[in-house]
Amino acid sequence: MRCLLNINVLIALLDSDHAFHHRAHAWWGGRGHSWASCPLTENGVVRIMASAAYSHAVRLTVAEMAARLIAFVEHSDHAFWTNVLSIRDTHHFNHLAILSSKHLTDLYLLALAVENDGCLITFDQHIPLGAVPEATTTHLIVI
Repeated sequence: MRCLLNINVLIALLDSDHAFHHRAHAWWGGRGHSWASCPLTENGVVRIMASAAYSHAVRLTVAEMAARLIAFVEHSDHAFWTNVLSIRDTHHFNHLAILSSKHLTDLYLLALAVENDGCLITFDQHIPLGAVPEATTTHLIVI
């Protein structure tokens, strides 16, 4: 099953100073990975890591971050999933089960993973699985 890495997991894999870097690499090294990204995750990782507020120790430009992402993609079993879902779609989202807006991005990513017969990889233990009607426990992996 192909794994859609959420933004925090991608950052942890790419940043050796990230608090969850070792946890992310332990998970990554524990199995052969076919993984996916999408516009939300790619833009998010570049936007966050290239921000001057991200790290006082390392300053990365958008070009440098894009180059890191390109290298990671080129040296792994990667697929790019387009953002084809809408939060308006009640087939993909159970609005009554979305109790907080703070989970919208991860719920979108979970629905995208379900749509692509994959799973979402995250550190977040509080994603409401019932907010994505077709999601099962195999679609959401918390590391």
